[in-house]
Amino acid sequence: MDIIDISIIALYIILTVGVGIWVSKKASKGLDSYFLGGKSIKWYYLGLSNGSGMFDVSGTAWMVGILFLYGLKSFMFMWLWPIWNQIFVMMFLAVWIRRSNIMTGSEWILTRFGDRKAGRASHMIVAIFAIIAAIGFIAYFFEGVGKFMTIILPWDLTLQIGELILFNSEQSYALIIIFLTTLYTVKGGLFSVVATEVLQYGIMVIAGLLVVGYTFFAISDVEINNVITAEWRNVFFGWELETHWSEKYQAFNDLIDSEGFKMFGALIGMTLFKGFFASIAGPTPSFDMQRILSTKTVKEAAYMSGFTNLILFIPRYLLIGGVVVIALVALSPEMIANPSLNGGDLEVLLPKVINFHVPVGIKGLLLAGLLAAFMSTFSAFVNAGPAYIVNDIYIKYFKPNASNQHYIKASHIASFAIVALGVFMGFFADSINSLTLWITSALFGGYVAANFLKWIWWRFNGWGYFWGMLSGLIVASLQFVLDKNKGNFTEDSLLFDLSHVQAIYLFPIIFIVSLLGSFLGTYLTKPTEMSTLKSFYKTVRPWGWWSPVYKELLEEDSTIKKNTDFWKDMLNCTIGIIWQSSMIVMPIYFVIRDYPKALIALVVFAITSIILKYTWLDKVKTIKD
Repeated sequence: MDIIDISIIALYIILTVGVGIWVSKKASKGLDSYFLGGKSIKWYYLGLSNGSGMFDVSGTAWMVGILFLYGLKSFMFMWLWPIWNQIFVMMFLAVWIRRSNIMTGSEWILTRFGDRKAGRASHMIVAIFAIIAAIGFIAYFFEGVGKFMTIILPWDLTLQIGELILFNSEQSYALIIIFLTTLYTVKGGLFSVVATEVLQYGIMVIAGLLVVGYTFFAISDVEINNVITAEWRNVFFGWELETHWSEKYQAFNDLIDSEGFKMFGALIGMTLFKGFFASIAGPTPSFDMQRILSTKTVKEAAYMSGFTNLILFIPRYLLIGGVVVIALVALSPEMIANPSLNGGDLEVLLPKVINFHVPVGIKGLLLAGLLAAFMSTFSAFVNAGPAYIVNDIYIKYFKPNASNQHYIKASHIASFAIVALGVFMGFFADSINSLTLWITSALFGGYVAANFLKWIWWRFNGWGYFWGMLSGLIVASLQFVLDKNKGNFTEDSLLFDLSHVQAIYLFPIIFIVSLLGSFLGTYLTKPTEMSTLKSFYKTVRPWGWWSPVYKELLEEDSTIKKNTDFWKDMLNCTIGIIWQSSMIVMPIYFVIRDYPKALIALVVFAITSIILKYTWLDKVKTIKD
């Protein structure tokens, strides 16, 4: 590392921590101020903060690897999460969520199922889910930033006493960065998180532009075309993946064959199936939902969600595309010479490119940008997770009448506890990929069915929600355990076969079990009180099967209108997914110098933007709280 690069990184860290602490005094007024910024922060700052929080370094390293190996089709791997749940949030869910006017996702559940035994059971399981998810993501970041920093920075920070290694270098780097981020996040709550994330977003954009500029200066079109094939550039696909690499790079074709995604049509079909239900289920109770609840009005919640989509994907994929171009030209020969090439090697492409193939100055800014990506996402989860401990467990069940200062101190303690548990879990993670699998399958897999039903079906009650969530989480967790122990099963046995199936293909089993738990829990218990259902429907106004509730409300107020926008919303979501996809493939085509396809993507982006102006934006302008 050159002294210039080290200076840039040091300046960035000092500036970020300084800004975070400087604005922290605003968070001392109460929990609403600490966790939601007093609902006083402008929507475009929240949108920048939300986008910055999604720009994480572990995910970026993973996306660099899959783009390198699979080419342009790789953007569809992001549908596993699915990333277009952000489109559903933008089109209608942000409005539904913000109308509740509460502090956390689990508190929101009480507005749907009431504050009796069934409602409290559903409320508690969401709070526990949110806390576990926050701890899991902190472990995910701990693993990612440690691996990243060790390859980038020259110092060995291994801490040992005699022969006993207390922390290896990866763990030491991760602990330092996590400590600095936790410092300002815990002190300043959402005000500090948003202020630093807006700063960090700017740094990430500059870093991405500099990397792309460097690739145009240092790498020729001929060098790129000598490595990638027409199939690598092709976003379209059949049932089975075609050959992506030339004979010279046959090892990469072999790696694709071994990863379990060769039947690409089946994979995309399953991601579409999962994605639809997962997207209508809404955002998980984490920082994304906190940003929605932090907006001033319902209208601003919709604006903020749309703005998040607009500002996130183009700069992120410019950076990813630039790094991949450098890796294709500079690292492909070295990787082919590696006889033990596997998917895990792809996780270190990002730090290797920065370490050995980016010039002085740009290296420091790029590293600062990726540190910003890590710190912004990490701080978002550290702010969101403790809200559920303090607001939904401590205040509700233990100490409901304490002072604001007492609750803020409790929030500080909860934040440190969540960080400590996440770091502890991170010590036992095998790789970024294993944590990604756990989060997307075990956690989110069990979340989908119950949270899909809560919006659309009036009869679905608190016990149905509780048992639906619990059964889905249990089955999804068993799937994760099977995967982690796949080497211990006898070949050709049922457990062996199940453990070697990709997580996405087991999603229907998880979904069906969760649906079964939801239906049994609902039909074996009493319906939710009609007064609660009427209050919820009148406030949120979702579409779906709400006729009995709507009819009762109509008797009280003949002016109430039923929400019949399902097909309009679904059409907008379809257009929105195309709009989002164009913002992903356009910068990649630009960076690999495929200008005709980049122009097509730009035209698609322009056309879908114009359509959404009339079908979504004009509609949002008329929304009333």
